[in-house]
Amino acid sequence: MLNNLKRDIPRLLALAGPLLVGQLAVIAFGVMDTAMVARYSTEDLAALAISGSIYISIYVGLTGVVSALAPIAGQLFGAKRFNEIGEEVRQGWWLSVVLSIVGMLILLNPQVFLSIAQASPAVEAKAVLYLQILAFGLPASMAMRVLVAFHNAVSRPTVITWLQIAGLGLKIPLNAWLIYGGLGVPEMGGPGCALATVIINWTWLIAAACIVYYDRFYKQFEVYIKWSWPDFHKIGTILKLGLPIGFSYLIEVTSFAFMALFIARLGNAPLAGHQIVANLGTVLYMLPLSLSISTSTLVAQSIGADRPKLAQEIGWSSLIFNTSLCVFVGLLVWLFRYPLLELYSPSVEVKEAAITLFLFIAFYQIFDALQVTAAFILRGYRVAFIPMWIYAISLWGVGLGGGYLLGFNVTGNVPEIFQGAQGFWLANSLSLGLAAALLIALFRATAKRFERDHPPVLT
Repeated sequence: MLNNLKRDIPRLLALAGPLLVGQLAVIAFGVMDTAMVARYSTEDLAALAISGSIYISIYVGLTGVVSALAPIAGQLFGAKRFNEIGEEVRQGWWLSVVLSIVGMLILLNPQVFLSIAQASPAVEAKAVLYLQILAFGLPASMAMRVLVAFHNAVSRPTVITWLQIAGLGLKIPLNAWLIYGGLGVPEMGGPGCALATVIINWTWLIAAACIVYYDRFYKQFEVYIKWSWPDFHKIGTILKLGLPIGFSYLIEVTSFAFMALFIARLGNAPLAGHQIVANLGTVLYMLPLSLSISTSTLVAQSIGADRPKLAQEIGWSSLIFNTSLCVFVGLLVWLFRYPLLELYSPSVEVKEAAITLFLFIAFYQIFDALQVTAAFILRGYRVAFIPMWIYAISLWGVGLGGGYLLGFNVTGNVPEIFQGAQGFWLANSLSLGLAAALLIALFRATAKRFERDHPPVLT
């Protein structure tokens, strides 16, 4: 095992490093939004928490579908069938168009989701405007996710990383301009963040598409060599893997999103405190996520190269390394919880609501690392249907359902320390532990069965 770790960790870090930097740049969008809107008003921050939860649920669910292109193209890349990857990208774009239409219809009519939060009319109005603005950036986001999956599959994440860093450099001044107003533009508050994001999404897509067209490295994949009409067989192959992945993403994100909507019933201060802690938790999640994406890429490429034993060894190396790293990060978060909270400059009331939740961020790091790594390893094997049900049972059933029982003291005998937002966070942590245990068991069974009985199958 030690030799495998020495062999696999450098490969994982080589891919995960650029992914992590890029992911942090994107997550910094949310950090900037939260920090800048927190200085604008508590009402706008509450609207951002509600609308952000709704948007990320829809966005992540839809992008999860097209992300299936990564293991499919990764196996093709491992098998050196480069010219077939371009056709997969073109079909991924067709799929992104359909998914964008579905997402836009939801974002333009979000009232059914907002009704769950039972927010004040002023907060709800700002949340509606935020979501309606973001709807017009969704087609660019979806098409860009196809290119992100493509770059991950062919081990070129650095290209996307540089674009994400450049986007962050543009996001900060755009946010300041549109939130607070100036140069003839009226202040928009929270919805100004949405408009800044839309502008950057379209800029990203245009830049990435041009890079693929002009850079010599991409010629071998023949992305632009011809026009392709929708191929329902290939789109069906992507959907067969992508729909369970998309639903898994949706379940994972909505377990957090509905936490925010339910916590909104407790008032603006608990909601704003939850938003700050959830935002920090999202930043921390980028570390295991980046390592998991790189793991999935290496596993898929190994399977494509007909090396199933190597794929299994990479999976175990990643589980050990990723989890160890996240335990260390969790301890740092707990030790530096007060300085971290001060970065958001919240009001005293919001600070009191947030500080009680920091223990849960530190506590669930180990479970979060285990579950996300195991899930992405399984996606490298193109296994996603059973993980979807594992997520549904654990995150929705134990996490969200248990959080509702604890948070609102439904049974009448919940200790006060586990009521309110703390109850939701405790149940969510336990649900991640359950998901991790089940996903690791599934990975072990899948790897053994694949190595014994199944030769690599590429479509």
